[in-house]
Amino acid sequence: QGQLVEFGGGLVQAGGSLTLSCAASGRTFSNYARGWFRQAPGKEREFVAAISWNADHTYYTDFAKGRFTISRDTAKNTVYLQMNSLRPEDTAVYYCAAHRSVPRIVQGDDLTWGQGTQVTVSS
Repeated sequence: QGQLVEFGGGLVQAGGSLTLSCAASGRTFSNYARGWFRQAPGKEREFVAAISWNADHTYYTDFAKGRFTISRDTAKNTVYLQMNSLRPEDTAVYYCAAHRSVPRIVQGDDLTWGQGTQVTVSS
C-alpha cells in the first residue's frame, strides 16, 4: 500500500506565496487522480483542488480559483499546489489525497490521505 507525504508548509505573510508538494512512496499512484484538501481549526476538512491522472483536467473550489494552481509531475510521482495571494483565512492543515476517480476526490470519499502539512498565513 502506498503512502502520500506532503512537504512545503510553513509560515507566510498575507499576500505571499507558498508551494506544497505531495510525493508518493510505495506505489506510484501514476494512474490516480490526486487532490488537495484543507482543514482549519474548528472546521471540517474541505476540498481545494484536484487533477486528473493525466493532468488533462483540473478542478478548483471557488476560493481557490485564480489564486491556487494544482499540477503534477508524473515522473516524480509528485503533485503540487501553488498558492498565491495568501490570506489569513487560508491558514489550515493541507492534505493531499489520491483516488482513481476524480469525482471521488472532489467528494472526499474513500481516499488515500497524506498526513498533512501546516500552512499559517499571518496578517
